[in-house]
Amino acid sequence: MGDPHRVGVVGLGVISRAYLDTLANHPAVSIAALADLDASRSAAVAATIPGAEALSVEHLLARPDVRTVLNLTIPAAHADISLGAIEAGKNVYVEKPLAVTFPDGRSIIERAASAGVRVGCAPDTVLGTGTQTARAAIDGGLIGRPLSASAVMVTAGHERWHPNPDFYYAPGGGPLLDMGPYYISALIHLLGPVRAVVGAASRLRAERVIGSGPRTGQRVPVEVDTHVSGVLEHANGVLSTITTSFDGVATTAAPIEVHGETGTLAVPDPNYFDGEVRLFALGGTEWRVLEPRAGYAQAARGIGLIDLVRADGQRPPRAGGDVALHVLETMTTLLRSAAEGRRIELTTVAERPAPVPLTAVEAWNA
Repeated sequence: MGDPHRVGVVGLGVISRAYLDTLANHPAVSIAALADLDASRSAAVAATIPGAEALSVEHLLARPDVRTVLNLTIPAAHADISLGAIEAGKNVYVEKPLAVTFPDGRSIIERAASAGVRVGCAPDTVLGTGTQTARAAIDGGLIGRPLSASAVMVTAGHERWHPNPDFYYAPGGGPLLDMGPYYISALIHLLGPVRAVVGAASRLRAERVIGSGPRTGQRVPVEVDTHVSGVLEHANGVLSTITTSFDGVATTAAPIEVHGETGTLAVPDPNYFDGEVRLFALGGTEWRVLEPRAGYAQAARGIGLIDLVRADGQRPPRAGGDVALHVLETMTTLLRSAAEGRRIELTTVAERPAPVPLTAVEAWNA
């Protein structure tokens, strides 16, 4: 095994802890530098990771030994940080979504290609045993030819638990851009790329109230649609219906279901890496739980970056920029369709990433 791949982390908000728990102890990766708008925060985190140095963003991007930048900033900053890293000749792995706007996302992919660097993007949850086992079941013919699918994400809103939820309700936020990447990425892994969309959306509350932390009781203005529904037309003819909402208290709907000629597959929540995959076969009498048969077992946030590092140019990363750009265009076009009231065809195409063989935690974490 060669020297660890040196990574610089920009953005140390809530999600960063999950990434650092995985990456700081992985032999393939070395956290070399950390940066945050709050210098005291980056210094405090660096003190917990041997060999890591707290730097400004400018100095982190300029540091020659950093090969990949892990971009964990808020969505509005994704494009600027990613483009800065690419200009510095570094690979980028960015938290979802790839960018707030499709033109910005396209610029990231095009500039990375020109610079000869790689782009990865969350979510990497779809590389776990949940989505990957479902994919293996579909590819193995357990439901026959897929005909349709549904995806549902309903929550009362992140302001109930997040101490600074403002960005969820600002341009670039909303349930589709926040949570849609999990569901649409999973649908692409399961069923392939999307060729056109039809959408509808609503925004029925003008503000939200923060429910936790030092700002409890403060009001946040709502500037984006908070309930988005749509139909995704996949290139293979399958129709997926999708609902993402910050306007519901609870739901009994399965996160994802795929219906085929000879069976229906219930797919676990793509916000998590594992979970039960259940099959109801045509003519059967009950659901049957499938044993995990594909995916990174017991995976955690950051497995997508590890996958990118270990691909090392030999194959596209499974949580790669091409899929992230296609997901971003699907989401932004769905919102445009809702605003314009018409079906819109997409301009990008993404190949289904390579499937993940069943890989024990002892194997991927070594």
